[in-house]
This record gives sequence, structure tokens and C-alpha cells, in this order.
Amino acid sequence: MPVGKSKKDLRTLDAMERLNQQYLTHYTLTAKIEEEFMKRSLETPHLKFAGKVALITGGTRGIGAATAKRVAELGANVVITGRRWREGRRVVDEINRNGGSAEFIQADLTQPDQVRLVVPFTLRAFGRLDYAFNNAGIPGNNRVLVDQTEENFDRVFAVNVKALFLLLQDELKQMIVQGEGGSIVNTASVGGRLAIPTAGHYVASKHAVLGLTKTAAVEYGRYGIRVNAVSPGAVRTEMLLEVFGSEGALEQMGSIHPIGRIGRPEEIADAVAWLFSEKSSYYTGQSLTLDGGLTAQRPYITQPVDSEGPELEEQRLAGTLDK
Repeated sequence: MPVGKSKKDLRTLDAMERLNQQYLTHYTLTAKIEEEFMKRSLETPHLKFAGKVALITGGTRGIGAATAKRVAELGANVVITGRRWREGRRVVDEINRNGGSAEFIQADLTQPDQVRLVVPFTLRAFGRLDYAFNNAGIPGNNRVLVDQTEENFDRVFAVNVKALFLLLQDELKQMIVQGEGGSIVNTASVGGRLAIPTAGHYVASKHAVLGLTKTAAVEYGRYGIRVNAVSPGAVRTEMLLEVFGSEGALEQMGSIHPIGRIGRPEEIADAVAWLFSEKSSYYTGQSLTLDGGLTAQRPYITQPVDSEGPELEEQRLAGTLDK
């Protein structure tokens, strides 16, 4: 027995040593788990969509372009469509320059004969179709219902609904023939859940998108094909800027969101990539709302403010305010 140490002291030291050893073992094991997790997280993500082919309509800017870049980063071969040749080539060139693989087909989706060329082009380019993001859409001209024109209504429905319907037909047929399932995502909107004054034509078109999404999911789930929608709220895109007219108006729009800002195209792109992936394998026939909490709140005239003021509220949350 060491000099000056009682049996009780030795038992205490022995217990502490065992605890220390257990801690070191636990720490070492935890460190190994964390190291393996980080290793897997940092591994090239290209294996996720390697060999897959994704079709993205309205892919020349905004949400479509961000999604094309994202799924290309994940290893998919990408086909994008759009009306503007120069913008389409710019997106495709950027993807190819960064090590991806992409092709562009110029198409006016108000014309059914051009819509019918999209899936065949995809098959000629890459030989198959695994994912489709039917994203192309237009807002049309806003007016109250009694002043709305039939021409504007028809044009919005031609792109937002009929073109999507025709694309769905071709996409589903190809995925059935391949016999390996697939994932289709349609762009709806919070306008598919809410009424927006002066935008009845657009709201109606997005309600139709949700109806087609659910129908396709129910009819073709037995083939392993999942069909979902994303319903974005306000997202900082060229189209939204055109609708609101100024950056100031966009900032004001952001202020009514619970998170205090409007969305970014990349945030929608990440959601679409998840819906494409096997990580969402049990998710179908649904609409994923991405709106910064906009539709979760009760409408108000002015932003509610705590009667105690923000400083007192912060103190209360921090537990430093005397009760």
C-alpha cells in the first residue's frame, strides 16, 4: 500500500481510474464515429445520382437553373428546356465546365408539338429518364376576375397546366418502359393553397398542378414511380422581380415572412434533389411547401410586436429578467 494512502483512498483512486478509462474509451469510440460520419459526408456526392438522367423544364434561370446545377453536382446527366437559347446555353456551358454533363433544348411550351419533342430529345441525349422536374411556368398578367382576358387565361394554362400534363404523359410512359421506377416533381406554388387577389388565373393553374400530381402518384405508384410537387412561396428569381417591379417591393414582401426574408432558388433546388433521391422513398402524392412560414401564420395588418419590447423579451428568454 502506498505511503499515506488508506484503503478508502485507494478504492476512490481505482474508481476514478476506471471512470477515466471508460471516458477515454467512450471518447475514442465517439471520435471514430464522428470521423467516419465526416468521411462519408465529405465523400464525393456524385455517386448519389451517378448514371441517372434528369429533365428540368424552365431550366434557364431561377429555380430551374439552380436545380439543374444542383443535380448535376450530384452526378446526374441533365437536360434543360427553355425559350431563351442564350440563357440555356449559358447554364449548360457552366455545368459542363464544372465537370457535369448537360444538354439544352429550346422549346416554347405553349406549343404542344414542341412539348412532345422534349422527352425524345432527352432519350437521344442520354438514353434514359430517371427524374423530371416540371418547373416551367408563367405568372401571366394580373387583373381582377371580371377584367381578366381569355387570352391571358389560356396562355397561363397552356404552360402551367397543359404542357405539364403532356410532359407527365411522356415521362410516365418512358419510366414504365424502363421498369426501374423514377421520381417526378412538379412546381406548384403557395398559390395552389391560397387565393391571391388579381391572380385568379395563376392560382387556378397551380391548383390544377396539385391535382395532376396527386392523380399521377396514385395511378403510377405501383410502377415504383413517385410524383410530388414543390410549392414555393416568394423566392428571389427574375420572374418574381418582374411581378413585384422593384427590389424594395421584394424586401417588403420578405418582411411579412416569419423568418424575415424571401427564399433563395438554391433552397428549392435542394428540396427537389431530396425528392429525386431515395431519401424520400416513402414520399409521394404530396406537396412540399417551402415558404419561410408564410402560410403557417394568421394574416395581420401590421407586424405584431411584444408589448414589453424586444430588449425585455430577450432578457426573459435568457432567464436574466427578474420575475
